[in-house]
Amino acid sequence: MEGNKAGSVSYLVLTASLVLIIICVLFGIPLYLGFAGAVAFTVYVLIKKGYEIRTLISMMLDGIKGCSRLIMIVLLTGITVAVWLSSGIVPTLIYYGLEYIKHTNYLLACFAASAVVAVVMGTSIGTLSTIGIALLGIGRGFEMPAHIVLGAIVSGAFFADRTSPISGFVNLTLKILDLKYRNYIIGVIKTLVPSAAIAAAAYYFLSKECVPVINPERIAEFQCNISVAFVINPFMLLIPLAIIILSVCGISPIINMSLGAAGGSLISIFLQKSTLPEVIKYIISGYYTSAGIGELNQILKGGGILSMIELLMILTGVFALSSLLEGVNIIQPIIERAMKGVKDKASLIFRTAALSCLITIITCDQALGVIVLGKLLQNKYEALKINNIKLARTIADSGTAIAPLIPWNVNSIMILAVTGIPAAQYAPYALMCYLLPVMTIVFAFFREEA
Repeated sequence: MEGNKAGSVSYLVLTASLVLIIICVLFGIPLYLGFAGAVAFTVYVLIKKGYEIRTLISMMLDGIKGCSRLIMIVLLTGITVAVWLSSGIVPTLIYYGLEYIKHTNYLLACFAASAVVAVVMGTSIGTLSTIGIALLGIGRGFEMPAHIVLGAIVSGAFFADRTSPISGFVNLTLKILDLKYRNYIIGVIKTLVPSAAIAAAAYYFLSKECVPVINPERIAEFQCNISVAFVINPFMLLIPLAIIILSVCGISPIINMSLGAAGGSLISIFLQKSTLPEVIKYIISGYYTSAGIGELNQILKGGGILSMIELLMILTGVFALSSLLEGVNIIQPIIERAMKGVKDKASLIFRTAALSCLITIITCDQALGVIVLGKLLQNKYEALKINNIKLARTIADSGTAIAPLIPWNVNSIMILAVTGIPAAQYAPYALMCYLLPVMTIVFAFFREEA
């Protein structure tokens, strides 16, 4: 009954919600207002269709409660960035990274390093808020186009959400589709390897065109400025190394990030000689310095709980809206209509990819696409004798891959909060996010899908 009620208003609710969100993006209106408007409109329409307000409120509260873990991760991201800056961990990463920069193709190095760390850590945002900040800091220090550098970092970091055995999205996919990781990764590699090879080649040549020639004297000057402002010690690199090792061991991201933040706070106090009130101030307001170290003042700043408040308000709206869309089956009628008349394998995979992207765009989070499409399309794939591995790969290559390209998506909002660079600027250079959907469609039409 609820599905029938929702079916008649699916397009109205989804279109109105998307229009409100896009208006906010285009006119610089805070996104949380767009989501608040979308939630209010959806509730109004559903009440008119006979739903009780108590039922709808209960759905929204359940959705918001369900994102409590993500809220903790967001807060810990702000705290970690601030204390890793104040403790000298990020400056130390930059300091030693400068030793290798003159010998590398920088964009290719950013892409490769981010991909490796992301697969090991199992989190794209965790990668961005640790090694990503350091790589971006090096790039900014040498006047590289920050949005291009971030595009390469994002391209590599989002390997995690589709390949890492400890990624939350990978494990959600395995659970929904009843797959083993070994079988899943063998299927995913078929599109991953050619996409990564094309991206790597593109970053290699793009780096030669866009990254300025770096003067060794400037590197020495930059390192000198860092060593004046911070105590630099290679043992500080044990903190990020420990975070990576703990991730591999399956330690919860919340515990892992808490340990990283605690370690950074202790280093700030005992090695960098910050006072406890100063560290608390950094945790709340973010790190900044007025030590007179030129451009480093602008590069080595950010983080803090306050910088994440707007993001938390947006997340509340995202999960309230998503819980309504899922709770009253608003998306299901659209999927069923889109799949009518599909009789061949290539068309099924193409439409799956298109729907996965559409759900990610509408719901602002790729998890719902994994759940809804994974549950609804298994029988369709079975009828055409396509195994679940290809369904999993199609979802991973499409809706999961494009998430950081969408300005109102949770991922791009978190990237903005961590780096200060909006999706519109870095998206053209996040090449893997485009290559994977294209590659999975190419494979569908030009390879035997059996």
